[in-house]
Amino acid sequence: MADTVLYEVGDGLATITLNRPEAMNALDVATKVALRDALRDAAGDGAVRAVLLTAAGDRAFCVGQDLKEHTALLAENRSRGTTDTMSTVREHYNPIARAITSMHKPVVAGVNGVAAGAGMGFALAADYRVAADTASFNTSFAGVALSADSGLSWTLPRMIGQGRATDLLLFPRTVKAQEAYDLGLVNRLVPAADLAREAAAVARALAGGPTVAYASIKESLAFATDHSLDEALDKEDALQTRAGSSEDHAIAVDAFLAKRKPEYLGR
Repeated sequence: MADTVLYEVGDGLATITLNRPEAMNALDVATKVALRDALRDAAGDGAVRAVLLTAAGDRAFCVGQDLKEHTALLAENRSRGTTDTMSTVREHYNPIARAITSMHKPVVAGVNGVAAGAGMGFALAADYRVAADTASFNTSFAGVALSADSGLSWTLPRMIGQGRATDLLLFPRTVKAQEAYDLGLVNRLVPAADLAREAAAVARALAGGPTVAYASIKESLAFATDHSLDEALDKEDALQTRAGSSEDHAIAVDAFLAKRKPEYLGR
């Protein structure tokens, strides 16, 4: 794995850190490949019960595509007569967004600074966002004559409504932390100095929780966004059956009756 993405697992928590602070954690090819592979590793590791996606430095979570590298690749493609200049969406951005949203465990984004373009997309793909009061969000795409990617066309309108999503995509602007919180883009807003601690605390709490139940909640929310009530009720039935047969459910019921805190196993 490239040193532009750090990967660490401990006590059920996988911490994935974008590590290009000198480039505001912009996404060059090596970083995109490493991030994609790290997320897949976390998804497939039975010892991992939650994921924290964060970034090094205090200026940026991720400013999206590395435009310097992108410009060079565009020039190279033109010289070769290649028209598929955005294969990175298919090869990198889509797999990353899918890995975050489909993972059967909760993903927390710790947003320390600017989250723009794909950086905003990846943050919104997470299940829970803890943001520093110095963080900001910008869709960015239309500003460089591009459409939305990294899942933003799906996540953004579901969080803030079609009208506001259209506005932010057609007219990109900086959405500062307080406005992002007020809009519902951020779940928890904390002082910048506390971000690392608070984001890790949220992720650790989820790592110690009932993993099967969390996975079922995550799946039910995603399903219900584009299905009818009857279909959602049937899905809830199936997922509740799964959660109800888990070891963690039995542990929770026993702990409740004994008036003690449950110690979940994640299964």
